Amino acid sequence: MAFTRATAQLAEKLTGKLTGLTESLTEKHHLSSRSVRTRVGLAGAAALTVTGVVGAAATPAIAAPDQGSGTYALGFVQAMAVGDTIADDVRAQAQAQQRVADAAEEKAAEEREAEKAAEERRAAQKREAAQKRRAAEEREAAQEKRANERADRSAERRSATGYVDPVAGVDTTTTYKQAGASWSSGKHSGIDFPANTGTPVRSVGPGTVVTVGWGGAYGNQIVIRHDDGKYTQYAHLSATKVSAGQKVDGGQRIGAVGSTGNSTGPHLHFEARNGAYYGSDFNPITYLAGKGVDV
Repeated sequence: MAFTRATAQLAEKLTGKLTGLTESLTEKHHLSSRSVRTRVGLAGAAALTVTGVVGAAATPAIAAPDQGSGTYALGFVQAMAVGDTIADDVRAQAQAQQRVADAAEEKAAEEREAEKAAEERRAAQKREAAQKRRAAEEREAAQEKRANERADRSAERRSATGYVDPVAGVDTTTTYKQAGASWSSGKHSGIDFPANTGTPVRSVGPGTVVTVGWGGAYGNQIVIRHDDGKYTQYAHLSATKVSAGQKVDGGQRIGAVGSTGNSTGPHLHFEARNGAYYGSDFNPITYLAGKGVDV
């Protein structure tokens, strides 16, 4: 690019020199034929140096014998015409190259702007996703806090026997012995308390933890033997907070509602049993009612 511009500038200087020679020819009575021939020869040589293509046109002006001012004027005009054409071509080439460079720079600038905008969009999306995660975590924490507060208040209101309902402030849905293909026996062996995952689950009364862990279709479960010799089971838990052999009080938190095992959604499956294992169940509502707990 720098070479082309320099060439164009030199060609313009050449044109200026040739124009000066033209003015000199119009005042030929002040110049000898030798002087005219010398000046035209110099102009032709300059054109040849710049472009390498003027020699053929300029040589007659340099080498021709002294045939009068008309002959030299003709040679000069030929050299000047060639110089003008070369200067125009060089300028056109320089302008074309400049347009290409400008277009490339404009395209590069557009690409930089597009990448900057895309990066800003990605950053905004990340911020939005982080805000949503924080909001969800805050909601879950608030729900768990409220559930814990309800559990604490309910524990304070436990019956005179020391028994409470297993999930505070929740009504039962699926009833005891309800028929259905979802259960291996064809009937529901307990009652369900629907609640959000993480809702506290409490021991209904004082006793000792017998079983903690995976119970197949029951998912994560806890079985407690109470002081009256009866057992209660808490199934589909998302978390457990006690261990086998541990003593618990009525209203003490032992786990959290979940949907593990054979479950269609978060809830507590609660059973009352005469023994520790499946098949010894009896009506849990009747059992709790006998302890002064209305569910």
